[in-house]
Order: sequence, then C-alpha cells, then structure tokens
Amino acid sequence: MYPITRAEKLADKIFLMDVEAPRIAKHCEPGQFIIAKTDEAGERIPLTICDYNREAGTVTIVFQIVGASTHRMSLLGAGDSFLDFVGPLGCPSEFVKEDLAVLKKKRFLFVAGGVGAAPVYPQVKWMREHGIDVDVIVGAKTKDMLILEQEMEAVAGHYYPCTDDGSYGHAGMVTTKIEKLVEEGAFYDVCVAIGPMIMMKFVCLLTKKLGIPTIVSLNPIMVDGTGMCGACRVTVGGAVKFACVDGPEFDGHAVDFDEAMKRQQMYKTEEGRAYLKLTEGDTHHGGCGHCGGDE
Repeated sequence: MYPITRAEKLADKIFLMDVEAPRIAKHCEPGQFIIAKTDEAGERIPLTICDYNREAGTVTIVFQIVGASTHRMSLLGAGDSFLDFVGPLGCPSEFVKEDLAVLKKKRFLFVAGGVGAAPVYPQVKWMREHGIDVDVIVGAKTKDMLILEQEMEAVAGHYYPCTDDGSYGHAGMVTTKIEKLVEEGAFYDVCVAIGPMIMMKFVCLLTKKLGIPTIVSLNPIMVDGTGMCGACRVTVGGAVKFACVDGPEFDGHAVDFDEAMKRQQMYKTEEGRAYLKLTEGDTHHGGCGHCGGDE
C-alpha cells in the first residue's frame, strides 16, 4: 500500500496528492510518469509526476476528474492509500542528460495548458536548481482554472499566465503570448509544450513557423501505460512510436497530431478499436518491441 500524505483540491475537478513511494522518489526524473490504482476494482491510471521529494520519499501527482476512476481517486484523502503506485516509467526529459555547460547557453520556453502545468513544473524546478532561468507561459480558460501559480512563479525566470476569457494575465491563447514575446524581441532555442493535444498541435504549428525546436509530452493519449494496449500509438517522423515506452516526450514538429487525435477518438469505442486493429496489423499494439505485447 502507498499512503497519501497530502490531498488538496487545486481547482474545479483538479486535485493534488503527495504519495509515500520512497523507491520512486529516489529514482524519478522530470518527464517521467507513474501508474496509480486505487483498489482491486480500480482502473490503472498513468499520471505524469508533478514533483518529488527524495528525502521525504514522496511523489506528487496532479489529476483531473474525467471518469469514474478519477472520481473515486478524488474521494481519497490524507491517511488513505493507493493499492498500486508503479514507477518511474517512461523516459526522462532529454535535457536531464545534456551537458550542463551546454544547457546553460540555451534559452528555454515552457508552455503549459490546463493540467499540463503539473508536468511542466518539475522541469522548470529542475532548471532553477541547476542555475538556469526559463520563461514559462501557462494558459487556462479562466483564472480559477490556473494551478500551481505560486510554485511556478517561485522557479520560473519569467512567469506569464494566460486566460481565454481575459480574466487574468494575458488575454488569449498561449500561442498569442508566444507571438507577442517573440515580437518584443525574445529569442528561444527550445520550447517545451505540455497540455491538451489540440493546444500542443497549434503551439507546434507556430513554433515551426518561428523556427523554434519544440518538445511535447504525449501523456494525454496514454491508457495502459505499458505499450500493450496500443492506445498511445502515434506516428513521429513517419515511424510508429508508443508514448508510454518510447516517450512520453517527442519532437513536436515530427508528431502527426491530426492522426493521433483522430485515432484517440476512435479508440474510445469497441468498433473503433476493432477497425484500428484490422488496419494497423502488427503495429496496432506491442509493435514497440519493448513490452512483449506482440507475442
């Protein structure tokens, strides 16, 4: 069992929890994820790691209620426990492995949409801990939907909140804020964008036009989290990849977002899954070669 040491409601249907998981806390890095399961009847839910405390042995997760399983998860509080809490899974963010001297010469822009602020936070925090100031844009529909503001402001070089309704910060989408910063003279070597698929798609369309290499996290399309179900199958640079084992981070300019979003909708129905299995053949699931799902 994995005890919950802290549980908070951050916004409407968005919750944060600290979970006691010493082994995961000891080894995890920004960009990776865990799989949580509340009880025997619960669904396996992949969630990107929001933060970790190696000394305390805790891992922080943030999730949004989207169905029955996440609703049941939201009812848990401090003192309750997860039956399963598995990780760290996936590949760490690429910059973790880069030479620090080279990394410090690069100018980073992080862009988060909605709950995407949760996986962006540990990356920005890692940058600050290594002496690198970065710009951070976080967008939400309204001010009330912005999460982790104080935490993000504490680690970002410059923090730019955006709201669709103009109730707070920059009035408009994150893409219009990117354009404004560039128009005002900002230069970026790398953009990291995490959020809803449609947001990442349009950020990538813009950054490609601006000539800014962009990394995205495809955690939103994960279901099983092990490569066996095939839900996170995506085409990147013409090659078949699985977000949970090959990612979750990829070159955003190489991701076929239109295919991924269309496939995501089809995968929700039994008829759609049957069609995908028929048309995708051996690459429908297990084609990643890492999980044995094709045997």
